[in-house]
Amino acid sequence: MADPSSYRPKPGQIPDSPGVYKFRDDHRRVIYVGKAKSLRPRLSSYFQDLANLHPRTRTMVTTAASVEWTVVSTEVEALQLEYSWIKEYDPRFNVKYRDDKSYPYLAVTLNEEFPRVQVMRGAKKKGVRYFGPYGHAWAIRETVDLMLRVFPVRTCSAGVFKNAERTGRPCLLGYIGKCSAPCVGRVTPDEHRELAEEFCDFMAGRTGAYIRRLERRMTDAAEEMEYERAGRLRDDIGALRRAMEKSAVVLADATDADLIAVAEDELEAAVQIFHVRGGRVRGQRGWVTDKVEEVDTAGLVEDALQQLYGEESGDSVPKEVLVPALPEDQVATDALTQWLSERRGSQVSLRVPQRGDKKDLMATVGRNAQQSLVLHKTKRASDLTTRSRALEEIAQALGLDSVPLRIECFDISHLQGDDVVASMVVFEDGLARKSEYRRFQIKGFEGQDDVRSMHEVIGRRFKRYLAEKERTGEWTEENEGSATPGENGENGENGVNGQNADDAADDTTGQIPAAPGENGHAGPFGPSSLKEDDGRPKRFAYPPQLVVVDGGRPQVAAAKRAMDELGIDDVAVCGLAKRLEEVWLPDDDDPVVLPRSSEGLYLLQRVRDEAHRFAITYQRAKRAKRIRTSPLDDVPGLGETRKQALIKHFGSVKKLRQATIEQICEVPGLGRKTAESVAVALAGTAPAAPAVNTATGEIMEDDGGSTHD
Repeated sequence: MADPSSYRPKPGQIPDSPGVYKFRDDHRRVIYVGKAKSLRPRLSSYFQDLANLHPRTRTMVTTAASVEWTVVSTEVEALQLEYSWIKEYDPRFNVKYRDDKSYPYLAVTLNEEFPRVQVMRGAKKKGVRYFGPYGHAWAIRETVDLMLRVFPVRTCSAGVFKNAERTGRPCLLGYIGKCSAPCVGRVTPDEHRELAEEFCDFMAGRTGAYIRRLERRMTDAAEEMEYERAGRLRDDIGALRRAMEKSAVVLADATDADLIAVAEDELEAAVQIFHVRGGRVRGQRGWVTDKVEEVDTAGLVEDALQQLYGEESGDSVPKEVLVPALPEDQVATDALTQWLSERRGSQVSLRVPQRGDKKDLMATVGRNAQQSLVLHKTKRASDLTTRSRALEEIAQALGLDSVPLRIECFDISHLQGDDVVASMVVFEDGLARKSEYRRFQIKGFEGQDDVRSMHEVIGRRFKRYLAEKERTGEWTEENEGSATPGENGENGENGVNGQNADDAADDTTGQIPAAPGENGHAGPFGPSSLKEDDGRPKRFAYPPQLVVVDGGRPQVAAAKRAMDELGIDDVAVCGLAKRLEEVWLPDDDDPVVLPRSSEGLYLLQRVRDEAHRFAITYQRAKRAKRIRTSPLDDVPGLGETRKQALIKHFGSVKKLRQATIEQICEVPGLGRKTAESVAVALAGTAPAAPAVNTATGEIMEDDGGSTHD
């Protein structure tokens, strides 16, 4: 625990102007980001008597070892910089909302020649119009199915669309009138785009005028005694009304607003958002967060606004944002309003509803937030209880001093000795942490040997860990007698098997897109190996408390031997054998047998199965890539275009192999030097055995499209 007075800035050092500040711990990790309209009084408030600080603030300032700040011109700039730093550094003491699910949107791909209506999740794409979010994907599909009768916009995938273009036959929706079939030219691109824009206008809330227009057309058709057309228009109006009924009318027509409500207790807070467009609730979403910093309702609202609109622009930011509380300081409220207006490109009203329908609807959103918090606490209590029991059972069965908060599991995968790979999966507090998963290629030897492979992988993993300890100055005297990182040419100056260190890092790891942990931050494992010097995460940072290997006594012994060679004696090792689900320890002759109903056994099985899944996925990907290779891939200077020209000219690799250099030179774009390289490459590869049709016994000719030669 650090003494805040040890890093307190000197009097007069802190400027009296708007700015953003960062607290760092003694390993240079950014642990808190904040903003202030005046840095001097705000930062000074952190360095008062610890007894007067809120417990969470006290924990933060005693964890920190330094503070730094950046001066900006306005509070709006401070708001923008604070958001970008929180997103970049993921500080552990900042409130970070986490979605309880990935919400689906109704999307119209206006960036395509023929816009498509579809369900989309995840990050928003440029040129795509979004509506929602919705609670369930089926709700979107029901709405779209009703509206396609009136707006027959394309809904098919690119593959189906191209196939229809090629065959000249539309899909089923084209035959039943729920698609205008632009794939076969029934409408022009401009006509189809106009349909898509009308669809977007209707979804955006401009419904009344469109339905009145349809009603006039229906009346005109009836007066002209075109009863069939009038009947179709009547059915179209009914379909649109049913689609509108799925969204409740809550506010006056043409009202566009987002309503944000917060429910909180001492430890957690839940946020609910209702998206109202055209007076109707078009979407709903919710977040839950741990209150890791001292923050009031207005602060929670500000954090929610940053997360909700930080990546949005244009119409995605509504004209009106209704919230339960605003900052007491009017300058801070004005800064938030200005920031939202800049995101939208026009004026945004940010206020607390005081009376009428909007206040009543805010109360409804608040009840949803309260129910969401209660449901989250119920689920979390159940999950925490089960996970805690599982970890305690594992610790007791394996004789560990404490529960293994971080478990790493390793598995080897291959196909008859080819494409030998390994996986490392990580579970923290009983939950999978996919951003920490890693994968390895076995390089120390050829062929199939699971025991040697396990020894190599465990050694490589912990050499990387020891290398990080040495680099960050955590190397202690007791480590001096053990093997040092870089021994045997691995992960030291020469990297793995003679490669440089950067190549080794890229080659031994499978880079999974980084995802926050359960609480939105890195967690309590590992010291300075947690982050780079600038506060960003890095790889192989934490030591586990338990290593699990997929296998029995031989694999466990190999893992233990690799760790002993490196002087790692504070990490427990066990193996889980598939056949009888027995747990093996390194020095025991008999396995540990956990009851079949044990939560601890169930957790170990989940960890083992996840390692197996991750390993076999990587192995299959490598095998598929190898199968798709061709001897032409190794010809220097021969790109994909000229490879295709060669295959097209000769028909197959087999016939190309039989060609002379002069014949190869006849291919457009190929010079004599490249032709000689092609001939040499093909001469150095043995032809594959001919393919045989097992049904007829016929020998199949090599088509050269995808070869193993």
